[in-house]
Amino acid sequence: MNIEEARQYCIARKGVTESFPFDDTALVFKVQGKMFALLSLEGDADINLKCDPERAIDLREHYTDIVPGYHMNKTHWNTLHLNGNLDDGLVRELIDHSYDLVVASLTRKLRAELEMMP
Repeated sequence: MNIEEARQYCIARKGVTESFPFDDTALVFKVQGKMFALLSLEGDADINLKCDPERAIDLREHYTDIVPGYHMNKTHWNTLHLNGNLDDGLVRELIDHSYDLVVASLTRKLRAELEMMP
């Protein structure tokens, strides 16, 4: 999966917005104002994704292209190197996992608003 394919997959999730809150090299994806993915547009093709802490450790042990989140809380975030070595299905699954974790952490009101979106 390349950067543009990852971007398209992230933005297709319900209620997702994209922005450059830090600088023009870090594209951030949020659902209801909470970040679930960050794409690095400069240098290596990387995406930071939120992850369950136990699963994060397991993924890092099994895949050399999944490492602790760069400039993130390393307990809850992984960086995936999008260099073609990771299966596209795995990358999509981990994007969904990150999105689902953030949605689950939303208030009941924000989740209800999200459910009402087309």
